[in-house]
Amino acid sequence: MVAVVPARNEADILPVTLPALLGQDYPGEFRVVLVNDRSEDGTGEIAAELGVKAARDGGAPLTVVGGQSRPDGWAGKVWAMAQGVAASAPAAAVGAEGGRAAGAGPSPYLLFTDADIHWAPGALRLLVAAAERDSRALVSQMALLRARTGWERVIVPAFVYFFAQLFPFRRASDPRSRTAAAAGGCMLVSRSALEQAGGLERIRGALIDDVALATLLKRDGNRCWLGLTTQVTSARPYPRLASLWHMVARSAYTQLRYSPVLLAGTIVGLLLLYAAPPAGAIAWLAAAASGGGAGTAVVLAGAAGLASWGLMTVSYLPMLRFYRLSPLRAPLLPLIAVLYAAMTADSARRHYSGRAVSWRGRAAGPV
Repeated sequence: MVAVVPARNEADILPVTLPALLGQDYPGEFRVVLVNDRSEDGTGEIAAELGVKAARDGGAPLTVVGGQSRPDGWAGKVWAMAQGVAASAPAAAVGAEGGRAAGAGPSPYLLFTDADIHWAPGALRLLVAAAERDSRALVSQMALLRARTGWERVIVPAFVYFFAQLFPFRRASDPRSRTAAAAGGCMLVSRSALEQAGGLERIRGALIDDVALATLLKRDGNRCWLGLTTQVTSARPYPRLASLWHMVARSAYTQLRYSPVLLAGTIVGLLLLYAAPPAGAIAWLAAAASGGGAGTAVVLAGAAGLASWGLMTVSYLPMLRFYRLSPLRAPLLPLIAVLYAAMTADSARRHYSGRAVSWRGRAAGPV
């Protein structure tokens, strides 16, 4: 088993996350390859120090790879992932101190994870067991995102909720469905399946690498699975609305394939599905409260809006429970949907204004 961790300017967060990955309670051979993607904050040096300390404590061997210049046509993160895969080959298995890493034989699995992801001690063991139980080429779990600040509690559960609406987890896990999706913070991939599908080069220009990888593997006839977990968590803080806004806006228009038609349909759909029902219900209740009476059309629209508002509220409750937040937040989903519509529109604005999608402070798109 080899874990590949792309890392760029992650010096602050690695001491929180990397020791947990290196200390996984995994019964087989396990090592970690961290690709220092030309960081400017000492990421590579800190990772190497953590690797040495973990080795003294009996943790997994760590290889720190210095990232190379990005070739034409490659997206930034995918290129870092590809370098990690190349370094995971037996001949390249060199530890953090320059010695050969233990267990340098071929690994049947690759684990793609992010530098800001914290792993519970037995999470990897459970992930591999799930893959082997049903012969899955991809097992992905959406990391539990941080939801501590006020804005995180507003935006984060809705982010996962809308993602699940766009990519229903059950359909993504159904081999008969064409829907394919994954969560980039936790993707366990069969090495042989990836090679047979053409490798990461097939998705070299993908800005949304997780969905692209799941699509590649599923189209090649492989079984894939996507779900939620509390065993894999994101340590990345999003303390202000601006940071959360960027998280959504940096990739929303990319997900819509830069299509103005899909953009318009998405924004109109969000407003019609989430904003219109409570607006109609409130108009009906206001008319009734004024004592002026309401026409049949207003009554029907108001009743339908109230029912729709109730249904969307109920549908949001499981996600709030998952994040251990009050169910009283559920009726506010329409307001959050309007906010997401604004973020999606801003994502398109950024694209047409020439503001490239960035990965950790650098343009992430193909060059």
